[in-house]
Amino acid sequence: MRVAWPRELNRVPKEVFFREDVFEREMERIYKGPQWHPVAHECELPNRGDYKTMHVGPVPVLIVRGDDGTVRTFENSCPHRGTQLRTDSRGTGRTIECPYHRWAFNTRGQLMGAPGVQEFPAGFRKEDNGLKACRTETMHGVVFTTLSQDTLDLKTYLGDTPDYIARALGGDGRLKLMGYQKVSFATNWKEYSDNEGYHAPLLHGAFRLLQWQGGKGVQFITQDAHKVTAAELGHAPDNGFLNDPSLIQLFDRSRTPESIVVALFPVSLILKHLDVMTIRYAIPRSVDSTEVHYAYYSHVDDSPELALHRLRQASNLLGPSGLISLEDGAVFNRLHVGATSGGTANFQKGVGDLKALRTTLAQNDEAGNLVRWEHYRKLMGFDRE
Repeated sequence: MRVAWPRELNRVPKEVFFREDVFEREMERIYKGPQWHPVAHECELPNRGDYKTMHVGPVPVLIVRGDDGTVRTFENSCPHRGTQLRTDSRGTGRTIECPYHRWAFNTRGQLMGAPGVQEFPAGFRKEDNGLKACRTETMHGVVFTTLSQDTLDLKTYLGDTPDYIARALGGDGRLKLMGYQKVSFATNWKEYSDNEGYHAPLLHGAFRLLQWQGGKGVQFITQDAHKVTAAELGHAPDNGFLNDPSLIQLFDRSRTPESIVVALFPVSLILKHLDVMTIRYAIPRSVDSTEVHYAYYSHVDDSPELALHRLRQASNLLGPSGLISLEDGAVFNRLHVGATSGGTANFQKGVGDLKALRTTLAQNDEAGNLVRWEHYRKLMGFDRE
């Protein structure tokens, strides 16, 4: 496979956004490759027997809290004939049963029984026919899984991001699930994940309408292409634009508001803004479609008033149609339409030296994305011209 990748470090070929053969290679080399993917938070599975369904790229997975309390991830596919086991997004059950031939598994993925087993080949063993397990590790309550045995351990893979993940998730990751919003964007997953700080005050009208100013901040990117942006925020003034200004205010106004965004390669986000704590689980459905699950959380120690405040602020501020994220969906689609014109997408703000990639940047620079693009290029095996 050939992609005309420019020699200049700040140029990315648009063809990677719409070529079907590129998308298929991404599924194999990245999503089935040595990457960790967040698929749940432990609080989404509070009780033994609870489960959640997700996808890692094209692969359906089933996250289950076993009867021993351990959270595991399995391929959501019966080892007999490949039937999808669970179709609902979340639920609970003491067993996992395939609807096709009634093979039954316990919540640890072990095969308990199958009708007609006495007529199976002589060498058949239940111990060899459990659900296919995926490597699973947790960090501050976030459940990560990988489809590769070659993936680094999670702590090494995440580099310098765990402290920021903790800050984004209440300091210790002890959360309660408040709910989800789910949306499908007509865009390629890389256009969705190529978001950066340069656009924020320019695209999002709410920042101007609400006279909302940001403070000092940092942006850095790890060797495995995870990007962290952290910034102080000013207290938003009540300028009369909103009937309910509490939607954009910190519950405890004695503290300094902050924004923390941990953009994990390849595509997921862990985000805190004011009192909102959210994980955005993204699924590349096709070369032209990306599905995003916005999961919202409160902290286990929240008062009822603070939990309600987080819930109201979450979707109204940072949901798919939130005050400061509404325009993103439209731009994602317009990026995808525009990509078919060919040529290159060209990064400028914060680039500086065209012969070197920067890993520490100003919070509103777009140049940090170039480290992600270089990581992507190498994983995909594309040579520069």
